[in-house]
Amino acid sequence: MKLQQLRYIWEVSRHNLNVSATAQSLFTSQPGISKQIRLLEDELGVEIFARSGKHLTRVTPAGEAIIELAGRVLRLSENIKQVAQEHSDEHRGSLSIATTHTQARYALPPVISEFTRKYPDVALHMQQGTPKQIAQMVSEGQADFAIATESLELFTDLILLPCYRWNRCVLVPKGHPLETLEGPLTLATLADYPLVTYVFGFTGRSQLDDAFKAQELTPNVVLTASDADVIKTYVRLGMGVGIVAHMAVDPALDGDLTVVDASHLFASSTTKIGIRRGTFMRGYMYDFLERFAPHLDRNRVDAALTAGPRHEQALFEGLELPEY
Repeated sequence: MKLQQLRYIWEVSRHNLNVSATAQSLFTSQPGISKQIRLLEDELGVEIFARSGKHLTRVTPAGEAIIELAGRVLRLSENIKQVAQEHSDEHRGSLSIATTHTQARYALPPVISEFTRKYPDVALHMQQGTPKQIAQMVSEGQADFAIATESLELFTDLILLPCYRWNRCVLVPKGHPLETLEGPLTLATLADYPLVTYVFGFTGRSQLDDAFKAQELTPNVVLTASDADVIKTYVRLGMGVGIVAHMAVDPALDGDLTVVDASHLFASSTTKIGIRRGTFMRGYMYDFLERFAPHLDRNRVDAALTAGPRHEQALFEGLELPEY
């Protein structure tokens, strides 16, 4: 059994059993991959993939268990490389962050700017996607950290570290009736207007829906987007009242919009970092975490990494998180 064979079956499963696409991604030949998979199956005495002619059609029950274990072995082998690199040069390596647009656009820039100045030889990679997609990237070893507000808890192999709390504001064009509203904004008032906000599953959207439901109100959501800048564009076009994360307001660029506080209407949301259990942490990875969330010092992160599944949350009970 070779490590290369385990990588082949893992990658084929990730590429929807498309051996040709797998070969392209690994810069090798399709016949070579097929041959090594057959050799591994012969050695193990079981089929990992069912076939129809030359085509792979599905993963067998035995194959599912083997592929899961292969993924663990590949991650452990990567940890071995990381250990060696840590001892050879603690300031050189790579860091891959999977996150949403809001985090990438508004929360991360100052952290990344400081980090890259201190670690110029660390290659920083940022991938964007839905919260579920980015959590899966980390779960499967395609990224080191997942930074999001929703969906991370769906993956039980991720350790979740709370970073900060945030809430929402309402955005309207200048001259909109809500600009001169007397008294505090209410959900009933908002329900009278067409709304432009986040797609469900993005940036704390569930808290928004829960707030309206609790008051037996039905919001008139006319447009949704995963990108706060897109939401602001359509607010400017008069399509509706925007509801976005307060951190997504840029005073220098959004001066043509009026900001109305809505933090009293919705429960606050918590942005978290997800790390795959068993990840070998380089020194600069600890540094990045503490820059993003100062309470995530090395001792607290190590305690969370060694805690049992979901027991890490007890380490943060009573901790006052920063608010944005």
